[in-house]
Amino acid sequence: MGTKKERVHPDCVKAAIVAAAIVAVLSMGFGMARAQGQEVKIGVIYPLSGPVAHAGNMSKDAVSLCADYVNNKWPDLPIPIGNWEGIPGLNGAKIKLIFADHRGEPDRGADLAKKLIIDEKVVGICGCYHSSVTKTVSTVCERHKIPMINPESTSPVLTKRGYQWFFRATPHDRIFVRDFFEFLGLLHQGKVPGVKAVPKSELRTIGACTENTEWGAGTRDVIKEFAKQYGYEIVSDVTYPHESPDLTAEVRRLLAPKPDILMFASYISDAILLTKTMKEFKAKAKVFWSQDVGFYQPKYIETFGNDTEGILNRTVFSKKLFAVKPVAKNINVEFKKRSGVDFMGTSARAFTGMQAWAYVLNEAGSTDPEAIRKTAETIEIPGKDLIVPWKGIKFEDVGGETNQNTWSSGLIVQYQAQEPEIIYPLDVATAKFVYPWPGLK
Repeated sequence: MGTKKERVHPDCVKAAIVAAAIVAVLSMGFGMARAQGQEVKIGVIYPLSGPVAHAGNMSKDAVSLCADYVNNKWPDLPIPIGNWEGIPGLNGAKIKLIFADHRGEPDRGADLAKKLIIDEKVVGICGCYHSSVTKTVSTVCERHKIPMINPESTSPVLTKRGYQWFFRATPHDRIFVRDFFEFLGLLHQGKVPGVKAVPKSELRTIGACTENTEWGAGTRDVIKEFAKQYGYEIVSDVTYPHESPDLTAEVRRLLAPKPDILMFASYISDAILLTKTMKEFKAKAKVFWSQDVGFYQPKYIETFGNDTEGILNRTVFSKKLFAVKPVAKNINVEFKKRSGVDFMGTSARAFTGMQAWAYVLNEAGSTDPEAIRKTAETIEIPGKDLIVPWKGIKFEDVGGETNQNTWSSGLIVQYQAQEPEIIYPLDVATAKFVYPWPGLK
């Protein structure tokens, strides 16, 4: 004989359904509720003191300016964030940046990331300039499942670790170094404006000089890989300790084989010391190329003036873009008011990285980390909204990399009369190539 079923009163059923619905709505909206009408905290980790503080503080000024554009009304700004007055997808919530100074120390960067995540309850991290610091900070973010958008660190290793919470906006060193060797190929073919075809026999040997942190070591590996692939010979391969007090022995070894091409990866203090030492040796070569960073800072130009003539830098930004990127010119005016200098590669990427954060938060409509991560994986930010000359921002998994912006691209600029003229890609070149490099006297 079966048991008798108890009847449940209809009002109780209705009450249970309503209660369940309320719980579901509250659960779904928890992340958004944290931000509505209030603020969204983003931790920003840069070197604000120490040898590269100048670059770190320019990046700080850049991300601060971007947050200001997002948070307030800027009717003359010809891109969407100028009209937002807060993040629309979060009911006008304002971005609050919490800055931390890693001083160029990877372990300190990791500790700061933990503090920002655990104590400050940031929804994500932006930074960190140094690839070595980005490596440790991103590991902390991965462990805590907090999104990190990296605007400017270029070590190829960073997107080869399979991390799901790390997103890199900038091109990396494989792209930049490949661009340089492709430019050399055009030079051999006589396709570079201002220069007749240069026989490969005249431009064949390379002297590489890189510092020994994560970024420098990565650059060195890529230079060796592409030199072999494109048929060049590395005749001097010099590494040195970051922030070395003396580089005389290293410069002597670099220049001794008289390489046709000099290639560098150095932060600002090392770049200045290397150049001063090379001046003592009256360094000569046919081409001088560097990985942006130390050789592409206002302080470097101020220090060496006319001695910068003919030096090549990889970058993503030049003032010469203003003719084709009016939005970059518009934003640069405000940036220069605040920082005292024009945008350069690092600061332009920092601005772009914070802009990516704003777009991701807006499209996610939530401060829940998982919602942010999923949005970052699918977002497509058009190049017309950016100050850098990219197709846009789209984080993809490709070629063994995870969450790399495949819509990013690089430039090669050459100092001419202390101005960074674009010489590659050829379709956006703003000047003829000065060849050979005049050398240091």
